[in-house]
Amino acid sequence: MIRLAQETKDDWWEVEALYDLCFAPGREALPSYRLRDGVDPVAELSLVARDDGGILGGAIRYWPVLVGGADVLLLGPIAVHPTRQGEGLGGYLIRESLAIAFAAGWERVLLIGDAPYYGRFGFVRLEGVVMPPPTDPARVLGRALVGGAWEGVRGDVTRLEN
Repeated sequence: MIRLAQETKDDWWEVEALYDLCFAPGREALPSYRLRDGVDPVAELSLVARDDGGILGGAIRYWPVLVGGADVLLLGPIAVHPTRQGEGLGGYLIRESLAIAFAAGWERVLLIGDAPYYGRFGFVRLEGVVMPPPTDPARVLGRALVGGAWEGVRGDVTRLEN
């Protein structure tokens, strides 16, 4: 059985090792990392998934950013250990964390990803939301957690200072 828990300080390096395993070298050079640098992740939304033996199977983090002055959650990274892929763990992490975000009063979520995969979780391409280059605009996706939350929200994605 998989259990979700809020990521703790003690989980940090194990989660980082999972991200290193699942993503290409140089992942920290991506534009989204410039938005995260020096900013703490949103603690209640940064989750780890462990099996009954305590083995890390997946992790997800969220970061606060601004789009045109509006508060937005930046989802990512999310990773599932290669031995656990295909079990629905990534979807479970996304659905559960979005439910927590909604309950915590967040209105909108942004991510950089593949529309066919994230579309099944309600993410759609965002027009007029600009990630730092060289981000492909077709991969800038968002989801409103409350009706109309993305209406009129446009502009550059910028860091939210702690």
